[in-house]
Amino acid sequence: MSQEPPQGRVSIRDIAKHIGVSHATVSLALRNHPRISEALRIKIKETAEEMGYRPDPMLAALAHYRRAKTDSPITSCLAWINAWPEPDKLRSYREFDAYWQGASTAAAKFGYRLEEFRMGRDMTPQRLHQVLQARGIHGLLIPPQKPRPDWQDFPWQHYSVVRFGRSLSNPRSHLVTADQVANTMLAFEKIRERGYRRVAFVTNESDALMRGHLFEAGYLAAQRFIPQEDRLSVFVTDSPTQSSDVTARFKSWYDEQQPDAIFTDDMGCVDLIAKAGLKVPDDVALAVTSILDAKCESGINQQPEEIGRVGLLMLNSIINDGARGIPKIFRQILVEGTWVDGPSLPDRSGKKAARKKAAKAG
Repeated sequence: MSQEPPQGRVSIRDIAKHIGVSHATVSLALRNHPRISEALRIKIKETAEEMGYRPDPMLAALAHYRRAKTDSPITSCLAWINAWPEPDKLRSYREFDAYWQGASTAAAKFGYRLEEFRMGRDMTPQRLHQVLQARGIHGLLIPPQKPRPDWQDFPWQHYSVVRFGRSLSNPRSHLVTADQVANTMLAFEKIRERGYRRVAFVTNESDALMRGHLFEAGYLAAQRFIPQEDRLSVFVTDSPTQSSDVTARFKSWYDEQQPDAIFTDDMGCVDLIAKAGLKVPDDVALAVTSILDAKCESGINQQPEEIGRVGLLMLNSIINDGARGIPKIFRQILVEGTWVDGPSLPDRSGKKAARKKAAKAG
């Protein structure tokens, strides 16, 4: 039999006594733990609201500290959705594999296991939903997909969802991705520091559309801070970079603009430069937006393992908040990358030689 609500500050034990369950059950239910049935979680939350329960911030901080000091036992599963036609290709990309590594390590810290689910001919979206429901899985991580999957009538309202990157517009869930504008501005600054003055940007139209032209936006923003005579036009590859048409256009653009360095998000740019009869770095230096899967040693490390870790943290937070489905207010977390020096963009500023000379003299 339920008890009368207590006077004063309401505690978890008060709620447990009022309903007739253990205080541990109440604690888990308020954190949306999958061990507690949905019906009981709803009942406990409604009762807590009626009784005027408010978490004690000091106790919550202490509990978080204690949980962080120990490895949590694996208690539940989160899903990593792979809808690639050739599923093994997804994690063959070092960038995407690092997403997985960062997310799975963080998942274990919170008592989850990250498990891959492959959607395809034998696993339709509806079948995937049935499997996830049978397993009691309500948290989904969606890495970049090539091509964009047909989700059909997948019931997103049953799930807490976080996606990586902007390659998918559906589902419009919260996302974690690299800060492409900031990364490009950082690269532009570093390239200029190394003695290059005519820094160009080469982009692939189809990839740029998926990302919202944010690398290009960063490049155009960076150019506002340099002299007008050093500002160059963007070269856009709107067809496969190995085609003769693109090669001819690129060579004509290169002859007109005379860049001494190129920054690119087009992973085929190395081959394009070679087909135009140019050598890196003798004729033009080269840096890329992501060094992990490029044929280039200079550019940005987008810190994909951190992106994966933050994606899991975000998913854990919305699970604990009880948020499911497509959000009314869209949120994104941007992770800044770091610059990596490499032989494709040698330092021509003279500072490196001066440092060597000073070190030898010392």
